[in-house]
This record gives sequence, structure tokens and C-alpha cells, in this order.
Amino acid sequence: MINGGNATVFVSDMDRAVRFYTEVLDLRLTNRFGDSWATVDAGKGLTIGLHPASPKYPAPGTKGSMMLGMELDESIDRVVARLSEKGVQIQGSIMRGDGGSFAHIEDPDGNEIYLWEVDRAAVPETDLAAAEARG
Repeated sequence: MINGGNATVFVSDMDRAVRFYTEVLDLRLTNRFGDSWATVDAGKGLTIGLHPASPKYPAPGTKGSMMLGMELDESIDRVVARLSEKGVQIQGSIMRGDGGSFAHIEDPDGNEIYLWEVDRAAVPETDLAAAEARG
């Protein structure tokens, strides 16, 4: 039914945030309206909206106020190595378990992002799993 969405991230510095999401995470910038709004395409129908800090919303980097999950299409070890070369440190270590492998990083404002390498063998047999296997 729903195959996409938008996650809004409030940031303290638009230029720095756009650079992080596009140059470090290699996401595609789809719109930029000065310092008032930008969007990046995170794939699989997810758009991340970057907005400047506002008194109406939690401060950028406030722990627990926002988290993004990004599904990987390659090995988590390769992704973590590439991000490390760009100065991004994972928080803790790569966790491996049922459903795949996970690593946590933070954007420049301290917002948590988890990276997920899906273990396709552990995907439950559902209509979605069958559709993904065909696709």
C-alpha cells in the first residue's frame, strides 16, 4: 500500500547537513531551497527532508528525537570502511544477528542513523518477500 515516505531532519547548518547526506552518505540531492529546505533521495521510496532548526521542534541532535534507518545494497563491512575513510565513526561495533547486520552512525548534529545489511535468508515468507525475490 505505501511504498515510500519522507523523514524530516532538523539541522543546525544546512550546508554541512547537505554535504554529509550527499557527499558522505552518497545520497542524491533532489531539491535545495537556500537555507530553508532541502531533500535527498535515500532510495526505495524514502525522501529525507532537511530543515533548519526551529523553536517549534526538538533541537537538532537531541537524542531520541529522530532516527533514520537505511537498508544497504552491499556489504556492511564495505560501507563502514568507506564511511571510515570519510571520517565517519560507527557508534560501538557492527552487530550481527537475526535479520542481518547493523551499524550505528551519527550525522553532524548527532542524529542517529542505523545501517542495515539485510540477511535475505531471514526475510519471512510473505507476499513482499516473494515480490522482492522476483524484482
